[in-house]
Amino acid sequence: MGRQWLQAKREVAGLKKGQMVGKLVKEIMVAAKLGGPEPEGNARLFAAIEKARRASVTRDVIERATKKGAGIGDEKLVMDHVVFEGYAPHKVPLIVEVLTDNNNRTAPELRVLFKKGQLGAPGSNKFLFDHVGLVEAHTPDPSTDLESAAIEAGANEVEPLTHEQNDDIPVGVAGGRFITDRAATAAVSKWLAGNGWTVVTSELGYVPKQFPTLTDAQRQEAGEFIQSIEDHDDVHRIWAALK
Repeated sequence: MGRQWLQAKREVAGLKKGQMVGKLVKEIMVAAKLGGPEPEGNARLFAAIEKARRASVTRDVIERATKKGAGIGDEKLVMDHVVFEGYAPHKVPLIVEVLTDNNNRTAPELRVLFKKGQLGAPGSNKFLFDHVGLVEAHTPDPSTDLESAAIEAGANEVEPLTHEQNDDIPVGVAGGRFITDRAATAAVSKWLAGNGWTVVTSELGYVPKQFPTLTDAQRQEAGEFIQSIEDHDDVHRIWAALK
């Protein structure tokens, strides 16, 4: 299905360290809110904390974000999860997930950024995507049979994933992007983690059913547009039908 605009490295690519930390902290808070404060029982939170540690986010910041998301202590998470649907140039369908404490501010800002594309087009474009569970992981043995691992983990399918596609995947290992039913995401993550795999992403997301045919120049223009949307502080995930 090609490379997607969903890995953490894409979500923070080219951004300043402060912006990167902000996005990682938001992911920790949301993961804790959705699945509880214990990483051992919350695959999404576990993966988010590991990413934050690799980015040198301090233990105190991680703990505060976890408690805030889970509603433990004095600080409570007040943040809306808003989904925008639209198109990049050349009719590339997009789903943009936003985490914001002020949608009255964020929505107009995104509409300005979408001036080269199309935001809030008539009708929904979610039917162009499958809403699934996504688990990205790697294991030290490069000869690992990904298909067998997917079957044993309970995933529906798996794609090879390399360091060039996601720099959370080390060079010289076997990396995979496991696609599963939404309800099975945690179970797939747990099986992989218990069988020698390092889970780097565990989340619900959108996989395009098909991709528009683009020239290299059109693909570059769409990619630059998507990056400009990603750079907004409140944008948490972008799912695009772009190879």
